Amino acid sequence: MRNSKTNELVLTGLFTAIIVIMAFTPLGYIPLVVINATIIHIPVILGSLFCGPKKGAFLGFVFGFTSCLKSTIAGTSLSSFVFSPVLAASFAGTSGIFKSIFIAFVPRILVGVVPYFVYIGIKKVLLSEKKNLWGTILNGVMSVFLAFGVYAFLNKMAGSLTSAACTGIGIAVGIVVFAVVEAVFVRKNAQVIPFVYAGVAGAMTNTILVMGSIFILYKDAYAKAIGTAGDAVLGIIGGVISFNGVIEAIVAAIIVYLVGLVLNTIKPIAVK
Repeated sequence: MRNSKTNELVLTGLFTAIIVIMAFTPLGYIPLVVINATIIHIPVILGSLFCGPKKGAFLGFVFGFTSCLKSTIAGTSLSSFVFSPVLAASFAGTSGIFKSIFIAFVPRILVGVVPYFVYIGIKKVLLSEKKNLWGTILNGVMSVFLAFGVYAFLNKMAGSLTSAACTGIGIAVGIVVFAVVEAVFVRKNAQVIPFVYAGVAGAMTNTILVMGSIFILYKDAYAKAIGTAGDAVLGIIGGVISFNGVIEAIVAAIIVYLVGLVLNTIKPIAVK
């Protein structure tokens, strides 16, 4: 028990350091031709899985604090005020302080909580008598998500590819991935599925809650900051979620699985 607690504290300290380094260096982003995919939330997701939801929530708080601090000090974009209570006070009044604190911290704290319960829930399902059926269903959903991500990525890049071609390629990739995962993992070793879903859940929790909160709390102020009409904000936010959010979720799923598989040999995640 003592060794387990010590390992959790060591991992929590390590993940905290990684979050801080990623937040203030280019290491927190992966260039993907058309976007820089944010990966700062990945240590939070891994911390949630291997250190538990309480320490995961702490790591999420650290993530939120770094984004708040960076937005306040650097203010790298016109919309930085949504994460900075200091900037929000001058941009949106006193109420902006509480709105920005909520956006900066609450979604990030939940990134450290949601993946743990998603992982445990799926792991339990895959240990049940109908594990093959559930494995196939979960694999199917994951493959559809991936297919949409490929379509969104290719469609954004445009070039000579038509929308129909992007759709076809996305579907083809989804089918191939489904077949490979079904044959290699679901029937033999289903560890990939809980890790992948935990990665997707963590990344989408961050994207959906942050962008959703911006729309609910800062619709008009956000529209003014980015120089667009208030009616266009929903479409912009929807675009961020369906493109950036999906791409970042796929990246998170891959990294969480690869790193999680290694860490799981050192400190197995207990399914209670």
